[in-house]
Amino acid sequence: MLITESYQDVATKDGTTLRVYIYAPTIKGYPKAKFPGVIVYSEIYQVTGPVKRFAQKIASEGYVVAAPAIYHNFMGPEPLPYDVPGTDTGNQYKIEKPVDSYDEDNKLCCDVLYSLPNFDGKRIGATGMCLGGHLAFRALLDKRVTCATCFFPTDIHLKSLGLGKNDDSLERISKEVSKDQEMVLIFGTLDTHVSPEGRDLIRKTLRDNGVRFTFLEVLDAQHAFIRDEFSKGRFDAAITQSCLGFLFEQFNRKLKIDLGEFVDDNKPVEHVC
Repeated sequence: MLITESYQDVATKDGTTLRVYIYAPTIKGYPKAKFPGVIVYSEIYQVTGPVKRFAQKIASEGYVVAAPAIYHNFMGPEPLPYDVPGTDTGNQYKIEKPVDSYDEDNKLCCDVLYSLPNFDGKRIGATGMCLGGHLAFRALLDKRVTCATCFFPTDIHLKSLGLGKNDDSLERISKEVSKDQEMVLIFGTLDTHVSPEGRDLIRKTLRDNGVRFTFLEVLDAQHAFIRDEFSKGRFDAAITQSCLGFLFEQFNRKLKIDLGEFVDDNKPVEHVC
C-alpha cells in the first residue's frame, strides 16, 4: 500500500502553530477510500526520522496517521538531534510545556483527523514512544480515542510531566477511561527510565480500577528499543517487530472492525486443564 505525506499547521490557544504531519495510505483505483485514524506521538526530539518511519509503517497498514510536532510552544517543527544538547533541550521543554497544552494538542490532532476526507470518521487510536508513550496514554482522556499502544511511557509513575508538577495522567486515566477503551503498555526489563517499582505502580493502579489493558515487559530490552537509530545503541529490530504485533492486533480489532456497543460479560473463567 502506497502512502503520501503532507502536513497541516493549526493555531493553538497560546498563539503558536502546531504542525501535524499526516501520513496516509492510498489504494490505486480507489481515490475515495477511507481509513481509521491513528495519532503517533514522538519522543522528546519531535518528529525525527525514526518517528517518521514508525508513522509510515502504521500508515502502510491502512491507517491515516497524524504526528504532531509537540514543542510548538518553544520552537518550530524541526526535530531535535539525538545528541547531548538535543536531549537536554527536549527534556527541558518536556517539563516546561503546560499539561493543558499537551491536551489541546491531542484535541487538535483528533480535529485534524476528522477534517480529512480519507478518515472514516469513526475511531482513532494513539501510540508513541517515551514521552510519546505517555501522551498516547493520556490521549484516552479524549473519548474519540478508542485505544492506545504505549511504548515505554515515561513520567507516568513520577507524575513529572509538564509545567507546575500537575501531572495527573495515571489518576485520571485509571478513573476516567471507559470500558470501551483499552491500552497496551510495553516496557523493557532493562528500562532505566521507568523503574520496576514504577512499572508495578502503573500496573497495580490500572488493575485496581478495572481498566482494560495488556501489560508487557520484554526481557533484556532497553528504553527506546523501538527507535531505529544507533546513537545510543538500544535498537532491537526483532523485539520491535514482535511488539508491533501487539499494536496491530489492538488497532485492527478496535479500529477496523465495527464491534458494536461494549457489553461487560466478564464471567469467571472455568479452571480446567
